[in-house]
Amino acid sequence: MKKIFIVFFVCTSLIGCKKETKTQVETMVEEDVKEDDGLTLLQGEFLYLADAAVLQTHREIYGVVLDDKMHELDKMVRPYKIEDTDMVPVTIRGKIIQKPENEEGWNYRVEIKEILVVKEPERADNSIIKIEN
Repeated sequence: MKKIFIVFFVCTSLIGCKKETKTQVETMVEEDVKEDDGLTLLQGEFLYLADAAVLQTHREIYGVVLDDKMHELDKMVRPYKIEDTDMVPVTIRGKIIQKPENEEGWNYRVEIKEILVVKEPERADNSIIKIEN
């Protein structure tokens, strides 16, 4: 009887223990976190085309300020892009700015201050429909 109890206890303990695969940064960005220095930790998908860049998070879409840090991030995501329109998962720290009333575009902009993580996007074979002549 003791052996059955011990086996049951060990099995229950092993099933109850999950292996956590999230990194510290992923855990921190389940919610966008505004830190003491006024910067916000954002995780989302980044896209830069010609003269516009966006960061799409789980809550908001931000226009990205076109500066040296944005171009640095663009260089980092290029190896992960197959098509020009591919969005790449990134984690950054930046300053969120509300757009001026008289301008078009997204309600908020983000000025990138730090690039923390750039990840390869998950590819789904059936998610894109291409029409070619």
